[in-house]
Amino acid sequence: MSSVPSSPLAKGVLPSQALERMFADGHIRSRTPLAPDQIQPSSIDLRLGTEAYRVRASFLASGSATITSKLELHRLHTIDLTRPAVLEKGCVYIVPLLEELALPPEISGKANPKSSTGRLDVFTRLITDEGRQFEIIPAGYRGRLYAEVVPRTFSVVVRQGDRLSQLRLFQGDYQPSDTLIRELEAEEHLVYSPDESPATAIIGNGLRLSVDLAGIDDSPIIGYRAKKHAPLVDLSKIQHYDPADYWDPIPRSASRSLILDPEDFYILASRERVRIPANYAAEMVPYDATIGEFRIHYAGFFDPGFGYGSGDITGTRAVLEVRSHEVPFIMDDGQIVASLVFERLLERPRLIYGEGIGSSYQSQGLKLSKHFKSPA
Repeated sequence: MSSVPSSPLAKGVLPSQALERMFADGHIRSRTPLAPDQIQPSSIDLRLGTEAYRVRASFLASGSATITSKLELHRLHTIDLTRPAVLEKGCVYIVPLLEELALPPEISGKANPKSSTGRLDVFTRLITDEGRQFEIIPAGYRGRLYAEVVPRTFSVVVRQGDRLSQLRLFQGDYQPSDTLIRELEAEEHLVYSPDESPATAIIGNGLRLSVDLAGIDDSPIIGYRAKKHAPLVDLSKIQHYDPADYWDPIPRSASRSLILDPEDFYILASRERVRIPANYAAEMVPYDATIGEFRIHYAGFFDPGFGYGSGDITGTRAVLEVRSHEVPFIMDDGQIVASLVFERLLERPRLIYGEGIGSSYQSQGLKLSKHFKSPA
């Protein structure tokens, strides 16, 4: 049985049922059984393996090199992940993953941190043997997968099986385009205003999104800034930690603006409420030098059905993980800060975001990661 649901000429993202067939046919392999909720509507969660290696610096295994050969040169020490272990902030780790790939020649992939990973400011990138780019899986790749993990703000407790990143697979040489977004916008509303009324989509190198610094539902709190020195975060603990120990709330200013201090980490939200139709997936472009010297949204995948939910037809806000680089930067309410690119799926996924699959952020406003209790 073929692992993909369409002819070889079809181009697009593999949905959940195709990912299940890829696993059944051995194109996706794992050193332990696949977890029941590991396959998402348009991606598969990747799990940490049994060991982590503290290394001197980030690297790619380009050319004929392998990650193993690079580790022999740059490894400082080995950490056992079969029991809870601390990854210290500011340190670089390489973790072999439980999943491996034996892709058909027409299938390629791209990885991204999971939403909760990005909101904790844990910088995570996928690397492969002989890989020349982070996060990119070349068509037909056969081999192991590795995660580079760098906690930036909080030291974290992890263990084997924890999921920091996710993999999206593509059939064919597929590239998203503004034409696709315009066609989709003509069929149904993709963007809603803060008052839940339909809004005109601003399209240019993706669907442009702006930042909300006025406060959602007139809230006096418009964001959160991570504390410089905070306790550990155990990734297994859900709705456990008091946000006050880790985050400083940012009050709304009279000018509806915010000065981003260099290298501080912020959680903000978009003004727009967005929707991703069931036959599409999307990705937030993390950095655009034309709109400011800052990075937005470290975790970029948006699943089919995001912003719909049960009876919800007015979209969901995007949470923005923000860090300014080099210089302080003044951000104003309504300023365009990010782009959302849409990608067509090969077919409607069996699983839809928010429909009984435990989606943590379907109705989010200004939302910290799932590890924290709701702020008072």
